[in-house]
Amino acid sequence: MSHTETHWQDICHLDAIVPNAGRCALVKGEQIAIFRVKKNGNDALYAVHNHDPFSQANVISRGIVGSIDGKIVVASPIYKQHFCLKTGSCLEDDTAQLKTYPVRIENNRVQLSA
Repeated sequence: MSHTETHWQDICHLDAIVPNAGRCALVKGEQIAIFRVKKNGNDALYAVHNHDPFSQANVISRGIVGSIDGKIVVASPIYKQHFCLKTGSCLEDDTAQLKTYPVRIENNRVQLSA
């Protein structure tokens, strides 16, 4: 495989993730929170690191999905900071950032590149 090719890892069936919620997957030793968000009747997937930088706990996948100023966000279930699911940036503290990962739907399967 060349360095420009993306390796996609099969994670789960799309139905294993409830719409507008997240699930955690262990990929290459890292906990990754994968979110399925309904936008205009279609599914959009987002993947971010599951580690909350404020509480130091792996809880992001259990956060509440919503929208703030047109951004799809997840609120950490512990201290309630909001992270943009597209960029990983924290809305309340621009020094905090979650790592993001490429994620896609292929034949109703969730696939991640990490």
